[in-house]
Amino acid sequence: MPSALTLDALNHCSEEQFVACLGAVFEHADWVARAAASQRPFADVDTLHAAMMALVRRLPEAECRDFLAAHPELAGVEARMGVMGADSTVEQGSLALAALAPAATARWDELNHAYRHKFDFPFILCVRRHTRASALHSCERRLANDRATELATALDEIGRITRLRLAARIEGHGLANIAGRLTTHVLDTASGRPAHDLRIQLFEMGDGERLLADVRTRRDGRSERPLMDGSPLPIGQYELRFHLGDYFRANGLTSEEPPFLDVVRVAFGIAEPESHYHVPLTATPWSYSTYRGS
Repeated sequence: MPSALTLDALNHCSEEQFVACLGAVFEHADWVARAAASQRPFADVDTLHAAMMALVRRLPEAECRDFLAAHPELAGVEARMGVMGADSTVEQGSLALAALAPAATARWDELNHAYRHKFDFPFILCVRRHTRASALHSCERRLANDRATELATALDEIGRITRLRLAARIEGHGLANIAGRLTTHVLDTASGRPAHDLRIQLFEMGDGERLLADVRTRRDGRSERPLMDGSPLPIGQYELRFHLGDYFRANGLTSEEPPFLDVVRVAFGIAEPESHYHVPLTATPWSYSTYRGS
């Protein structure tokens, strides 16, 4: 990926420099950046992105189909052969879609074939907003759409993909609503204070379980940094594990063996990737409660 430039630099550089920086934002379609270069200057990156998307949305249907067809399938042959573009490789790599188990690969091949047969272009999804399980469910669900709906949905997904790609290429991009945040806070209501040095683990669920974070709380009962932030929160099922038994034992608040509450598991879902999810816990050695905070 080329070095990030400021919007001001992009507004004043040559067309070739503009295309060199932004040509790969749209998959195998550097003509989008070249056409956008003629519309400079742009007041902000939102305006630049809207102009680029407008160029794509104005394509006649046959040309739009060809544009969509240039995108790689999710977990497809190109992914397994390592011949995708650099951005797609990183994006699909976030879900390890090129290294699935044989049964999962076979299921994706089946869905990709059915999707392409019905719509005549590949299934397109902003995978950075999804877990593996969510991506698979999205493909299964969207197979029920009609062609017009799916054309519009594919372009909307390309809008999400390219917005994130622009953010990676433009220094100080100023784009809002491109990342979410997951936080927690634990209050020890038996002592009337925040729970300090409590171990918390975060797991992604739904396709087995995958450890995402393993932290301890500060004196204010919060983790040093958000459990997830800096990018969209992938849609899916998660579980927070609060190690209450060890915490209350270390603080002399319980001597039971085994403790009444040991590892408390809070299962929850994320459906809004660009939102803030706050999952606090209030706890005693014998009870706890949680809710979606702000």
